[in-house]
Amino acid sequence: MHIIDLIVFLVFTGGVMLLGCSFFKKKTSSDEFTSAGRSLPGWVVGMSIFATYVSSISYLGYPGKAFAGDWNAFVFSISIPVASYFAAKYFVPFYRNIGSVSAYSFLEERFGVWARLYASMCYLLTQIARMGAILFLLALPMNSLMGWNIQLVIIVTSIAIIIYSMMGGMKGVIWTEAIQGFILIGGALVCLAVLLFKMPEGPMQTFEIAAQDNKFYLGDLSLDISSSTFWVCLIYGIFINLQNYGIDQNYVQRYHTAKSEREAKFSALFGGYLFIPVSAIFFLIGTALYAYYKVYPDLLPADIQAKADYVFPFFIVQELPVGVTGLLIASIFAAGMSTVATSVTSSSTIILTDYYKRFRKQASDKEQLLVLKIGSLAIGVLGILVAIAFLNVNSALDAWWMLSSIFSGGMLGLFLLGYLSRKFVRNFDAILGVVCGVILVAWITISPLVHDNLAIVFGTLLIFCVGFLSASICNRFRKKA
Repeated sequence: MHIIDLIVFLVFTGGVMLLGCSFFKKKTSSDEFTSAGRSLPGWVVGMSIFATYVSSISYLGYPGKAFAGDWNAFVFSISIPVASYFAAKYFVPFYRNIGSVSAYSFLEERFGVWARLYASMCYLLTQIARMGAILFLLALPMNSLMGWNIQLVIIVTSIAIIIYSMMGGMKGVIWTEAIQGFILIGGALVCLAVLLFKMPEGPMQTFEIAAQDNKFYLGDLSLDISSSTFWVCLIYGIFINLQNYGIDQNYVQRYHTAKSEREAKFSALFGGYLFIPVSAIFFLIGTALYAYYKVYPDLLPADIQAKADYVFPFFIVQELPVGVTGLLIASIFAAGMSTVATSVTSSSTIILTDYYKRFRKQASDKEQLLVLKIGSLAIGVLGILVAIAFLNVNSALDAWWMLSSIFSGGMLGLFLLGYLSRKFVRNFDAILGVVCGVILVAWITISPLVHDNLAIVFGTLLIFCVGFLSASICNRFRKKA
């Protein structure tokens, strides 16, 4: 790495870490650690939501998908406005009025302790898997740039993230995410511009090659549910984003940090809608990489071409001007660090609210802060182990989508069952629905007949339908008796 690139990288990433640590206060309460004192403006929370979406999974995974294939995965982004609308209209006011920072306290009130623990455990597993994918993709460019050991980069980066997450709490995480959001957008735009103007016949050549090779294809419109068609990606996107906005602690916790309900609603819309054009930029980068290396095939080694996730880091190292390389690496780190910090902070919150305080209801505020910090450390260590395991996958994006769909366990179905049915559905009906849903998710995972991404879709629908039908049948028999 050129000394200028190294300076640019260190200034950006070091500055972000110092910013997060600057929010450290000796007298921080556990409430301020988890909800930032409900004092943040909507645009900051919205940028935080956006930065949570745009992890290194997006920064490297999306270009990798577009390079190796087409824009089929972009359909996921198209689904976001549906979830954003429901979040602003229904989820934000609902969660700000329930009186708990935990996204799963409602499930306990509605169905009992088991429902809260089931949903929170699914959430923790999902976050650990997500952290693993992100940390792995963070390490790739540093391995390409410096030849540094990927495992070592994962460990050092994780330690840095854990430190500023533990020191700054939710306020520090959200403000650093807002700054990181601007950095990653700027880096992506600069890289796309360089790619387009590096083409021998100008920017339009990229679009001509992409159009000829059908690289903007959004997917097959058939009803085949065993492959990644347009409809599979769209339906998966709608369900996973409804789950994100409706029952994901990362998002629910942010609703509590805004200084008013109006600001919280704005943040939900702003963060989701901003992701659409930015994700399009990432896919366009992948398409531009395809066109560039089609014009200059000798510049891309065969071993790099075989692993799509490595192509963008390779281009950054070999083709970008001095200074811009440092900016892009800083952008990738900004994208990954923001999301991992979110997962660390929100997961530690769940460990405290859903588990520790269940056994220590009279825990002092000092004790709760200690649990939050120990929980952050434990989640960070587990994320490191999963990240190292990601060395064995071909596409980090595909692996993450599969794991998120499986670990979600249809908990969106349980939430909708409690939220929409009011008191009509009882505890037994919900248990029956969840058991059926988990069995179906397990079957989809091992079956070649249904695409893995649809596990969350069918799991959610089955939990809701079984629970509702069971309640209807039982209530009918009760009335006859």
